[in-house]
Amino acid sequence: MDDANDYVALHAVLMHGGFSAAARRLGLPKGTLSKRVARLEERLGVRLLERSTRDVRATEVGRQVFEQAQHIVGGLRAAVAVAASARAEPNGVLRLGSPQGLIHGMLAEILPGFLRLHPKICLHVEELNRPADLIRDRIDLALRARYEVEADAHLVVRRFARESGVLAAAPAYLAALDAPPSLENLPLLPALVMPHETTWILVNRSGERQQIEVSPRLVSTNLEMLRMAAEAGLGVGLLPQHIYRAGRERGMLERVLPEWSTAEGTVYAVFSSRRGLTPAIRALIDYLAEAIPRTTSPI
Repeated sequence: MDDANDYVALHAVLMHGGFSAAARRLGLPKGTLSKRVARLEERLGVRLLERSTRDVRATEVGRQVFEQAQHIVGGLRAAVAVAASARAEPNGVLRLGSPQGLIHGMLAEILPGFLRLHPKICLHVEELNRPADLIRDRIDLALRARYEVEADAHLVVRRFARESGVLAAAPAYLAALDAPPSLENLPLLPALVMPHETTWILVNRSGERQQIEVSPRLVSTNLEMLRMAAEAGLGVGLLPQHIYRAGRERGMLERVLPEWSTAEGTVYAVFSSRRGLTPAIRALIDYLAEAIPRTTSPI
């Protein structure tokens, strides 16, 4: 490819009326500009400038090349402006994709603080209950919660926290039971479950595993609905720690079989590249890295 600096030299000479004035404006030796323009003429195979002892003016083809050089110079200035903006205060529109299970009780709690900290950011939160396609979905950053971290080769992963699912029910509901919940009678209690959830696989700190057949009372894809049903005393729910915490802090939920939980999963983000991230995306990643562990800490 042609050296863009040669076109910049031609543009400067014609804009400022000569090599001396252009050299002073660009802060380069006059000889350097002369060599660049001569090199451009040689490469293009045409004379671009008519030189005399008194002035310099463009040939006809030189004038046409100068017009194109204006676009090159304008593009370079725009690129500098973009880079300067990227170093500035986080600003602009930022799109975050997340499954609804992480929005309730997690993002809903912590994102207002992020927006207060960065008043020039406009945040769009998209509920996506499938792996986000960053390009197709026009997402800058996507959150995921998985037992195994998954990402395409071209995506960057930032892990935030580990989290388990815990059994929970309303204190009044538990108090009214004839016998405290146990692994043996848990299958007999009404369960608040996600679709296709027919068993709960639980582990304890010793690594023992138990598979519990459940008796669904309410089936929903919405974890907030399951939490509210548990708070209403409709049965036992298996809820992510951050969902359970919201009910526990209000005294509406209590742990059931606290020594048992699901295996830990990972809450993490995927984004396209560490290079070229805007200040807004970097600010959100750093904020989530601090805030998410607080909502998923052991209960």
